[in-house]
Amino acid sequence: MTTLLIDVFLLLLLVITAIGAVAVRSLLAATLLLAIYSLLMALVWVSLQAVDVAFTEAAVGGGISTVLLIATLVFIGRREAPAPLIHWPSAAAVVITGAVLIYGTLDMPRFGDPQAPPHQHVAPHYIAHAMEETRVPNFVTAVLASYRGYDTLFETAVIYTAGLGLILLLRGARARRRERRR
Repeated sequence: MTTLLIDVFLLLLLVITAIGAVAVRSLLAATLLLAIYSLLMALVWVSLQAVDVAFTEAAVGGGISTVLLIATLVFIGRREAPAPLIHWPSAAAVVITGAVLIYGTLDMPRFGDPQAPPHQHVAPHYIAHAMEETRVPNFVTAVLASYRGYDTLFETAVIYTAGLGLILLLRGARARRRERRR
């Protein structure tokens, strides 16, 4: 019962934070609300006993993303530009894309269906052999680090490349400011 109350409380906080991040006009406040949202999601992952995913969410979502967004705010300012009235072609494109995406989900298996194709092919092997093949006591860690090791490696490479790109962009902006001062 206590776990259910914690989960409901976390869900309520997530919904409030998400609505606040979308509704607020200050980009800095929205960035901070998104960081709070990410840290709340990390707590959800802890509640689901996926501590490794929680660490990743806290580090990437709550840490790195927040720093990158705040660094971006240095260049674009803290306030959102006033939005023009509805641009009908864009609105139509969004509605059509949303309808196509929803239509695409109609053929998916029901959520949690044990007869879904992924649960019939790969998941039974992971569940049956994770401990003996990986020697990792946590099932989530075994899947992420061993079975999906290359995926995790390339995700790390993408994050590293994004950080390197940010450094190069900031270095270029600093050089342009120096040139303007001369």
